[in-house]
Amino acid sequence: MTAQTQKPKIRDAEATRARILAAAKVEFARFGLGGARVDTIAENSGANKRMIYHYFDSKENLFREVLEAAYVDIRSAEQALDLDALAPRDALEKWIRFTWDYYLANPEFITLVNSENLHRAKHLEDSQAIRVISRRFVASTKDLLDRGVDDGVFRSDIDPVQLNITIAAIGYYYLTNRFTGSIVFERDFMTPEALEERLAFNIETIMRLVCV
Repeated sequence: MTAQTQKPKIRDAEATRARILAAAKVEFARFGLGGARVDTIAENSGANKRMIYHYFDSKENLFREVLEAAYVDIRSAEQALDLDALAPRDALEKWIRFTWDYYLANPEFITLVNSENLHRAKHLEDSQAIRVISRRFVASTKDLLDRGVDDGVFRSDIDPVQLNITIAAIGYYYLTNRFTGSIVFERDFMTPEALEERLAFNIETIMRLVCV
């Protein structure tokens, strides 16, 4: 068989795999690992169950690859912000805004992370891909903090891991608890005005924490 006849098959396989991952992302985000159905993933991807097991071996392996891809997507989008080209304060604000906007535009990311935490992260604990991108992300955060310290605008005692957690948490918690929160606090959490107010509060909170 010639290389020319092999290329279309390789492209077809990659396309099929991508369709399966896309359909699985939607299904797992809606129903979690336990509730997701391989039959539904097969139907929505235009593949069949045999092909899914051929490419991914099991439902759990498919879930793991969906999770890895979700983390790679957000970290890749963060890298594309080119924060190094901005002054430290501007870079920090851009990052806070990006995180908030990403959660709003990609609600499946939050539900996938929630689902994996219910499983005590057993699907990601051996993932080298997650470790690599996470270490790179923490290093980028440290670089930003160091630049701010050198410029005299950031405190020198900020842990980059704690900062990552805090920026994620102040947006994450608001959105995951928006339904109960709207009852407890008697306000609609998801109106455009409420979302803008929350973003402004997030930015002010982080700036007060980090800046001198």
